[in-house]
Order: sequence, then C-alpha cells, then structure tokens
Amino acid sequence: MAIKMDPVKYALDQVSELAALPEVTMKIIQVVEDPESTARDLHEIVCNDPSLSSRLLRVVNSAFFGLPGQIGSIERAIVLLGLNAVKNIAIAASLGQLFKKGKLTDSHSLKDLWTHSVAVAAVSRLLTGRLALALQEEAFLAGLIHDLGLVIGAQAFRDELGQVIERAEGGEDFEALENELIGCTHGALGQALAAKWKFPRPLQYATGFHHHPDQLAPENRLLTNVVYVADVVVNNSGIGLHLPSEDTEPSSSVLEELYLSPSDVAACSEDLEEHVEVVKDILDGRGG
Repeated sequence: MAIKMDPVKYALDQVSELAALPEVTMKIIQVVEDPESTARDLHEIVCNDPSLSSRLLRVVNSAFFGLPGQIGSIERAIVLLGLNAVKNIAIAASLGQLFKKGKLTDSHSLKDLWTHSVAVAAVSRLLTGRLALALQEEAFLAGLIHDLGLVIGAQAFRDELGQVIERAEGGEDFEALENELIGCTHGALGQALAAKWKFPRPLQYATGFHHHPDQLAPENRLLTNVVYVADVVVNNSGIGLHLPSEDTEPSSSVLEELYLSPSDVAACSEDLEEHVEVVKDILDGRGG
C-alpha cells in the first residue's frame, strides 16, 4: 500500500469505530469535567452499568489501590476513589475491550500488548506513589494508553507494522522503520487519538513522547518521564509484548529529573507479575 500523505489522519479515519469511547464512558467524562458535578451525579450513571459497578467495587477493595477494604456501596466507592479515579477506571475498562479485537500482527497478539500496557500502568502508579506525587491515577491511565498508537497501527497499517516489527527484531531502529514504512510513529498515532478523545495534555504527551520525553519542554515532562521509566522497566521484565527499544535501562538524566534512584526503580519492579495479574483481573472484569 502506498504511504498516505497524512498517515495519522488516514489511520483515524480508517478506525473510526475503534476511535470512539463507549457512551457510558463519555457520559462519565462529561460529568467529571463539569465542576458542578457531585459524587451523586456520577453514582446515577455508574449504577446503570452493572459491569462498571462491580469493577469499581473490585478496585476499591483491592490492596493494590491502597484503600480500606470491605466496601460494598457504589456511592461509598466513588467517594473513596474520587471522581477522577472513577473516570480513569471507566476509560481503562473501555480500553481493555479495544485490545481484545484481533492481533497486533500475524505473530504478535493484542492480548500481549494489553498485558504490557497494564504492567506499564502498574509501574507508573507505583513510581508516582513512591515519589509522593498526587498523580497516581493519572499516571496509571497514562501508562495504560501509552501504546494506543500500536493498536491503531494494527488496524490501519497491518502489513507495514508487521514489517516494522520483523525488521526491528532483526536489529533495525523501530521508530525509523515506522517513519519509513508507515510515515509516522505509533507515538504520533496514539497522541492523535488521545487528542481526539480530548484527554488532558499531559496524557497526550505521555502517549506521543514516551520514548523521547527529552523532546518535551521541561515543564511538560513529568508524567511522560514516569511512563518512559515504567516502559523500560516492563520491557526488561519480560512481561507481555516486548518490542525492541534503544533503552535497556532508564536514562540517568530522566531518573535525576524525577529524583529517582536505581533502587527506587528496582523496588517498583518487585512483584510486578503479581501486580499485573491483580490489575488485569479488575479491568477485565474477573475475580470477586
């Protein structure tokens, strides 16, 4: 297939069904973004979605999220989690469905990419918790969406993406191959989708620049730096899909900017597989 003049626009046009969040998720986003909304407003929407209701209860009772257990009330769960966290959980649950549709390429599964994304989300949340940053839920969502561009690429440029991955596994540069064969990187595709969904700028940046946070202005780098470190940690863990990357260890300059030590990073990678299974159970609607 000939490379399109604007591959990003072409891709979003091709995957219009993919690039739409479910109606209930859009309603939740609208309510949360309205400064006059209350937990009661959100409760009315969530209660009409049994799957989301049960998922919220699993989250609020999960040790991973560090909240008091044995909560049986949806309204109490919303109050404890906060409106933004509920919004992010709804988005995360919607994203889980996108990653179940088909394969990434003939030899790579979207399910494995989902596992990778959940792992990056978990580490991103653990890192921000370790740094005592009030960004844990935002970091979790940023980690979850960082590779959305690969999902779009699998839909719009399946053959080309397959060639990119095959040649990158042979030692060639992944993003250089994307630019050569597709005309843009998965970061550009993911950032465009995050912008279409009207996600906040920090989430758009994390999706677009998670391999190159240094390309952002210093004041815009915090969340992207966190996702970058988490991505490198997960790539080294062997959990989920592992695509070739130029960084086998987090950049020392990024660690310094975050005031993270190598021991901090190592601590966040401990028990990672267990964390991933817990989070996947919550987002995929499994477990009790």
